[in-house]
Amino acid sequence: MAIEGPLKELGIHDVFQLLDLSQKTGVLKVTSELRQNQGTVWFEQGSVIGAVIDSNPHPLGTMLVRSGKIAEADLMRARAMQQNGDPRRLGEILVGISAISERELTRQVRRQSEEVVFELMSWSEGYFSFQDRPVAEAPAEALIRTPVGFLLMEAARRIDEWSRIEKRIPNLQIVPVFAPASDGAGSLDLLPDEWELLGVVTGQDDVRALAGALGRPEFDVAKTLFGLASAGIILLEDPASKRPTAPPAGGLTFQIGEAEAHLVAGDVSAALAAAESAVAAHEHQALASLVYGRALIAARRFEEAADALWRAVELDTSTPVPLRYLGYALAGSGRFQEAGEVWDRWFDHAPKPTEEQALGPALEQARQAVLTLQLTLRSAHE
Repeated sequence: MAIEGPLKELGIHDVFQLLDLSQKTGVLKVTSELRQNQGTVWFEQGSVIGAVIDSNPHPLGTMLVRSGKIAEADLMRARAMQQNGDPRRLGEILVGISAISERELTRQVRRQSEEVVFELMSWSEGYFSFQDRPVAEAPAEALIRTPVGFLLMEAARRIDEWSRIEKRIPNLQIVPVFAPASDGAGSLDLLPDEWELLGVVTGQDDVRALAGALGRPEFDVAKTLFGLASAGIILLEDPASKRPTAPPAGGLTFQIGEAEAHLVAGDVSAALAAAESAVAAHEHQALASLVYGRALIAARRFEEAADALWRAVELDTSTPVPLRYLGYALAGSGRFQEAGEVWDRWFDHAPKPTEEQALGPALEQARQAVLTLQLTLRSAHE
């Protein structure tokens, strides 16, 4: 069974939970035109066995050399053995020639896959598609199985940590520069990762560029920069703060447009701020409650989103759009039966604008996915 749809309507966390509870085997592809990026995750009976992403194409062998886990000569030897007909995975060859222990190899392969999953779980826009099929083609250098439950818990922990980091690093366009030296400065007692990062700081490259140069996850680089900035070793500059900004404007249309633009850009915090302003100034306008509910869904605050979208439904019964988003909010908060009932109202609503009618197949897939999840959970509790 194919499961697909936009991430704004069925969040990536919910997709992973569905594949886990349904014990699915197959391939999940997640694409983002905004990021010009695509990730692929292989599942076997609900567990993740491999993952790759276009924005970090570095193969495992290169990553092992960069991190000092193996010598470049060992990597060249292992690749030569493959070219000469050795059918083993590269990782298995490296273990066989004692270049790395099997335990360390597994740890590194798992970490590489996990970083891809964590990156995908940060996406609030894009499109996902899952296909049931054998996963023999998964490009793994070692066999791993990572439970989805662990990935979801770790992703939640990272979100909490990001909430602290983003006070200094609100986006990946932040550029670190060296702080002016003080007369009383002594020797620096830094960790190897910190020295490595300082070695590539140019005063021009942002967080994303530095992560790419080092072959390290953006989260790790941001976390290290946060520590260096807190110690006063570097300063963090936001190029966006130097750009001229448009003068503030009022009016519901402007505020909704601003919130919409931030949602498209994936800036959930800014979208929420704009939507909250719209609701505060136009509390009796359905469009204000609608965009606020959508921003709350993007922030994964599903219960609050459901309240806002119920209000949008009550304020304007002439359009089915709030019903569609209300169903997503209810599904996100685990109220699957209510979500199905609300979507039934969407399907029964007439008339529908042409662009809304075109969403019928995707909404039906989401409804079937929620039904499957509801039945799975019910069976698990019986």
